[in-house]
Amino acid sequence: MCLFLSTSFLFAQRKYQLDQNLSYYSQEIQESDVYLKERCKLDVYFPKDTLNVPTVVWFHGGGLEFGSKHIPEGLKEKGVVVVAVNYRLHPKIKNPVYIEDAAAAVAWTFKNISKFNGNPNKIFISGHSAGGYLASMVTMDKSYLENHGVDADSIAGSIPFSGHTITHFTVRKERGIDGKQPIIDKYAPLFHVRNDSPPMLLITGNREMELLGRYEENAYFYRMMKVVAHPDIELMELDGYGHNMVYPAVPLLLDFVKRKTAVQTPE
Repeated sequence: MCLFLSTSFLFAQRKYQLDQNLSYYSQEIQESDVYLKERCKLDVYFPKDTLNVPTVVWFHGGGLEFGSKHIPEGLKEKGVVVVAVNYRLHPKIKNPVYIEDAAAAVAWTFKNISKFNGNPNKIFISGHSAGGYLASMVTMDKSYLENHGVDADSIAGSIPFSGHTITHFTVRKERGIDGKQPIIDKYAPLFHVRNDSPPMLLITGNREMELLGRYEENAYFYRMMKVVAHPDIELMELDGYGHNMVYPAVPLLLDFVKRKTAVQTPE
């Protein structure tokens, strides 16, 4: 589907608080690794006067080699909790450490978000580019969250922005594989196609403006999820935008969160 949407659902004004640089690993694990202690932090941006609101865990992009946590402007004051995550980066570490960090941050969110007025039954995972790849890996390969006692199927929805669905190019680079040589192995979301994963919304820029093959690999992931009869997956392509498509995609994320939380049984 090829479209651009600018609509979003709006919330009444609320007071928000930002708690920064919270560690998502235990103190014992932090003391075992200087880089982990420095890097594995997250920020929580939350409405102070509203309980049981949805949460968006946001992973920054940067090719798994650079970038830093931030709250996307379009997610501010929109009635959701935002958990913005830093994770360790290549070349200081190698795969699958950044995926393990992403899973640890998501697990922390499940176990702690109620302290920040979030509902643990309404946790959505998202991110741009490399962050979208991490969101998809944590959603599709259940083993990463299982290591923390969390069922990946408890995720309310996954919304990767322009993320790899094949094995990430930095993972390939670590193995000496050229970036134009696609592979699909256990470090590819495509490898873990299944019909019982959480709802998913895949968003990319226009296929002619995106990074090499990014739309097409998302389209193939979408098609294979349909082949295995996944009941709730969508693919959206944003006309007029290339890889830098976060701004127009955020309203689509918020609409997805609204739709999926609206059908949940009230507690």
